[in-house]
Amino acid sequence: MVLENEAPVARTAGLSPRQRRMVAGGAIGTLMEYYDYYLYGLASATVFPSVFFPDESATVGTLASFASFAVGFLLRPLGGILFGYVGDRFGRKATLMITVVGMGISTAAIGLIPPTSAIGLAAPILLLAFRMLQGLFVGGEMGGAASLVVEHAPTGRRGLFGALLISGAGIANVASAGLMAALGAGSASFFMNWGWRIPFVFAFVLAIVAVVLRARLEESEEFKTYTAQLELGQTRRRFPLRDAFRHPKNAILGILIGLPQSIASYVVLTFGLAFIVSKGTQAQVGFIGTMIVGILQIFAAPMWGLLSDRFGRRRVYIAGCIGFAVLVYPSFLLFGTDVSVLIWLGMVIGFVIPGVAMQGTLQTMLCEMFDVEARTTGVNIGYQISNTLGGGFAPLIAAALVAAFGSVWPVIAYVAVICLIGVIGTAYASLRPDVEEPVRLHALA
Repeated sequence: MVLENEAPVARTAGLSPRQRRMVAGGAIGTLMEYYDYYLYGLASATVFPSVFFPDESATVGTLASFASFAVGFLLRPLGGILFGYVGDRFGRKATLMITVVGMGISTAAIGLIPPTSAIGLAAPILLLAFRMLQGLFVGGEMGGAASLVVEHAPTGRRGLFGALLISGAGIANVASAGLMAALGAGSASFFMNWGWRIPFVFAFVLAIVAVVLRARLEESEEFKTYTAQLELGQTRRRFPLRDAFRHPKNAILGILIGLPQSIASYVVLTFGLAFIVSKGTQAQVGFIGTMIVGILQIFAAPMWGLLSDRFGRRRVYIAGCIGFAVLVYPSFLLFGTDVSVLIWLGMVIGFVIPGVAMQGTLQTMLCEMFDVEARTTGVNIGYQISNTLGGGFAPLIAAALVAAFGSVWPVIAYVAVICLIGVIGTAYASLRPDVEEPVRLHALA
């Protein structure tokens, strides 16, 4: 059944101090999540092949490095289920405090691993171990942060509030690429031996800041009402994972919806960096381009969120999927020019325009697909499994396709197929009947 809802959407003039705390507390964790993963992606493309996989050829070393990048995604679904249970049973704040500490410790530990030349095979093994631990804690982050922030959003501003989390991701882009660019500007030997480690260890400092900010988080009125009903016996306590699959269509479609956004940054920015380096361009050009992307992302994400409040989450997300499929080839044409400004332009048109449109919309849409008692788990299922199946393997798949066919066209086809899957999933997902999206295209009863 197709539902239409064109009632005017109420607005609020500003944010209360409590709402600002919720946004800051949620965004700091998203900043750390993306900081950790962008940083690892940058290092995978430029540093890890020689530091941890030095006995391989350049191509094999890059593939091995991207394989270690992919491994970090394997535990994300488990982390999503585990910390989703904590968030839905004991509160969003509890899970957010645990995940941010775990992310900080595991990322800092990566920066302390000696190279393979010093400790042999133990070095890549430790890299994989801490990378998997990093993935476990990251797996619980977005569901808790998105649920908390969206539940605190004023009427008609869910899209904006959810998108502000992705502004945190933009800051992470600037911080990770900026530190790598600054440290890489000096001696190459210093950077390869010590310089690259500093941004990883800095993650522990970010974790301390996050703990301070999150100590003042409060549960939403919606979650408080639900827990009060449990205490009064007005509703029964259920298992969040089972609740998320009470409507299995949404749980499955949430995974399919998330696939295009999950590969966007990792194809354009992570694999794109390895691609331009393989063409002879200095890695520094990619680091600076990633910083530019991050700066634009800070402002682009809330813009896309506002557009989703005005025109609907589905329309904005589907537009992002189509835009990504269309723009990824021009991006790689620009990457092959060895002209810095054109490479930066390729990063912007390939990611900031379509990728941020998808990332800025997804978490709010996932929140609107699940009820309060299973929302953290439901968001984590869609977000983390799609990131594991899509984003985690995207650089490895792209590198393998180019190595096998000697052309970027198979990568373009791969992106187009993933985007088509995302469009279909988005069109047929069901939203809760009380969502404030102005036009629902296919809310199925």
